Amino acid sequence: MAHPRPSRRTLLRSSAVLAALALTDGCSAAGGPDASPEPPLPPVPPGAAGAAQARVMPAETGPHARTFMAWPASAELWGEQLPGVRQEVAEVARAVAGFEPVVLLARPDQADQARQACGSSVEVLELKVDDLWARGSGPTFVTGPRGPAAIDFNFNGWGDKQTHANDALVARYLLDHYRVTRVQAPVTGEGGGFEVDGEGTLLATESSWVNGNRNPGASRDRIEEDLKALLGAEKVIWFQGAAWQDLTDCHVDTLARFAEPGTVLLHRPAAAAQTDTRPDAQPDIRTAAADQAAQVLRSETDAKGRAFTVVDLPGPDLGLVPGAGRGFLATYVNYYVCNGGVIVPRFGDRAADERAAAVIGEQHPGRTVAQVDIGRIAAVGGGIHCLTQQQPAPGA
Repeated sequence: MAHPRPSRRTLLRSSAVLAALALTDGCSAAGGPDASPEPPLPPVPPGAAGAAQARVMPAETGPHARTFMAWPASAELWGEQLPGVRQEVAEVARAVAGFEPVVLLARPDQADQARQACGSSVEVLELKVDDLWARGSGPTFVTGPRGPAAIDFNFNGWGDKQTHANDALVARYLLDHYRVTRVQAPVTGEGGGFEVDGEGTLLATESSWVNGNRNPGASRDRIEEDLKALLGAEKVIWFQGAAWQDLTDCHVDTLARFAEPGTVLLHRPAAAAQTDTRPDAQPDIRTAAADQAAQVLRSETDAKGRAFTVVDLPGPDLGLVPGAGRGFLATYVNYYVCNGGVIVPRFGDRAADERAAAVIGEQHPGRTVAQVDIGRIAAVGGGIHCLTQQQPAPGA
């Protein structure tokens, strides 16, 4: 979910750095929202991991204190698309701010521009960022008996696919600003790479975790145990996903989302996306991923032993979507739930847009559905959920 021609970095974080869990109270006195990038804090001995195990990530449907977003900073990444992308980010920020506080991270020299675009309903926090994907670069908040904390998943640009010198430090500096305990994960990933129901079940795709571009040499079992400990999960449901098909390697938040415990909304590409009927034709990658996920959900139960109810959510007909091309993220499940509302993408296929709003609204009763046009963001593989990161309300 970024520019289709990102710069690539070749130096991955070593497995030794990822071998332990680090608990800190933010960053050193030299750090802060306006500080220059610094090396990550060193890990502490593995014994510190036990301090995180009692913590739990609440479901997104729980009450939020605020939503974090980020202002797209780089013309190098976005080129002539940058003004339009900024407009869409501002529209999403204003939509979320209609339901709960929004804090938008923006470079100091771009903060006034962000304030003007978003209006007074959105708070702008000056902090160096590279791009707009707060779900990837931002921390994942958890709660526990010792108070709130947040996981820093060592953002590395989705496996060094994009420049991320500033975004790699967003979680660290943001948590320092809010004085929230920072937990450095022993694995590398992004917030869009998992989905929780708040009752012990976690969904994830193997393609975005059991992948040498993030966790070289790590087995699925090891990664699963780390995710359970970090997020308070009791059971992980793994989908195959699709490695190297997009920048995220098929994040689960583009494929399957919990409407409530036991109920999963599953993305289904529009039938029009499957046009090759030759006997030897290969299936559409996202259709194959959805079919495999559906098969897994039919055969599994959640952490409480419940069978899953699967609600298909068809994508738009790309032939009716302006500007849709290769890499367009045509999924409605990348929506965002906030206090009293749910922010849903609108692509331009009117019938599909209306159907998606109705299905998502039905599955989230009592919430107002707000749809936002995100054609430019979707064109590079991103969505509304990718832009946002929630902080649970105290006691959530």
